[in-house]
Amino acid sequence: MINSAVSHQFDQSEPRMLVPDWPAPSTVGAFVTTRELGPSAPPFDAFNVAAHVGDDPDTVHACRRMLSLRINDPRPLLWLEQTHGCEVATTLPPAGTAPPKADAAVAFDQGHACVVMTADCLPVFFCDRAGTRVGVAHAGWRGLAGGVLEATVAALRCHPSELLAWLGPAISNAQYEVGREVFDAFVEQDSEAEAAFEVSPYRLEHYMADLYRLARLRLERLGLESIGGGHFCTASDARFYSWRRDDGQTGRMASVIWLKG
Repeated sequence: MINSAVSHQFDQSEPRMLVPDWPAPSTVGAFVTTRELGPSAPPFDAFNVAAHVGDDPDTVHACRRMLSLRINDPRPLLWLEQTHGCEVATTLPPAGTAPPKADAAVAFDQGHACVVMTADCLPVFFCDRAGTRVGVAHAGWRGLAGGVLEATVAALRCHPSELLAWLGPAISNAQYEVGREVFDAFVEQDSEAEAAFEVSPYRLEHYMADLYRLARLRLERLGLESIGGGHFCTASDARFYSWRRDDGQTGRMASVIWLKG
């Protein structure tokens, strides 16, 4: 559930954005879209950026165009074909070609903005303390277990202690029931991951999984010292899309990060 004691900053302009509350340098821009305002019709209302969920293509394009305007410069957004893997995109594909198959992206200059889409999975933002490199990862349970955070940190090419991370809106452990295979995927790698699971009160051989705790454990293992965010629940907060809450028929939020011009 949402921790009401935690302060979050929301823009008042359309569309509404969630701005990470982290000590990022002034050269770093970042936000997460919400579903509160926008042109998308039900069941994708109101600001869906995903072209693969059955929404009207023109409306999706309009939402993506609004994101570009929000960044307020002509750089392209690096959209991905997400596969729940651990590939990291570093460059834009040639014009007119398919987006790269990846679940994270990084940038070292002002050539593109990095984007991942989520609707219960965890978006993880990264930047270095000097404000010279940024990245964002799409981390569902498969990506977390497969090493997407480790791959993103490696792609940023600096010592992990120089990186800041912020955990964006994802499904909370109170709403996220998983099977034994998910429990085993993490605990077989790291016995301390068991603390991120509670036995489900609903079904035998099922667990309530804490994506935030699993991500923090992995980031701490890598050597990150500044990890913020992680106080959301997409399934219980109507501001966000939720694949589980809406039985798979829903839009996607965009988590965007870039180096300012």
